[in-house]
Amino acid sequence: MKIAAVQMVSGPDVGRNLVRARALLAEAAAGGAVLAALPEYFCAMGFEDTDKLALAEAPGDAAAPIQKMLADAARELGLWIIGGTLPLTTATPGRVRNACCVFAPDGTQVARYDKIHLFRYDNGREKYDEGRVLEAGDAPMAAQVGPDRNLRVALSICYDLRFPELFRSLPAADLISVPAAFTYTTGEKHWELLLRARAVENQAYVIAPAQGGRHENGRLTWGHTMIVDPWGEVLACLPEGEGVISAVIDPARLAQVRQQLPALRHRVL
Repeated sequence: MKIAAVQMVSGPDVGRNLVRARALLAEAAAGGAVLAALPEYFCAMGFEDTDKLALAEAPGDAAAPIQKMLADAARELGLWIIGGTLPLTTATPGRVRNACCVFAPDGTQVARYDKIHLFRYDNGREKYDEGRVLEAGDAPMAAQVGPDRNLRVALSICYDLRFPELFRSLPAADLISVPAAFTYTTGEKHWELLLRARAVENQAYVIAPAQGGRHENGRLTWGHTMIVDPWGEVLACLPEGEGVISAVIDPARLAQVRQQLPALRHRVL
């Protein structure tokens, strides 16, 4: 099954971002992808953290612009879509969930994962604290996708990548999804290292669509959108700028890796 990862350099204009995302999804479909994944915050990279509050949509609102674009694109392009992330409203004032929604080729939403681990970083020059606006999710989530719905995808978002116990809390996945907007500083040192580690220790493919470039708000994201195989080999990578990469998930490759080195069966804890 061919999968595609989309890299973007999103700005604050939701409408413009949705147009670009739709075009890149169409490129993925034209290239033969069955599943395509968008990056974290594909819909908007604002100037302030609080900008997410004004953009937040009600969960499951089929008429809301971001969710509607994802559902329509899935249906019109015949794609499974891992919809990066979008802000969804909560019952807590001044807080939203950073949610990854998965859509089937008929346009229905089949899974939703809310980011559990909220990024905080301060090196004296750069400072981030997602907890000022985001409400953390509380449950791991996987989705069954593909023509026969027999491909198990473990869902995660960006900073979750640093917490291997999240992935081990789920039954063994065939594919791990990591839509991200890694900072340049942390991405340069840790992005590929962590992606390949999660692939190797879970003996799974990893798809990691990312934000990659200089954004209108001045933020610089690392990019390097990747697809990694279960042996830790990087199958495709886009260092920076907008674009689409693709690779084939091979069930025989999964079986080979797990048979030759049966680490998943050797787990004790």
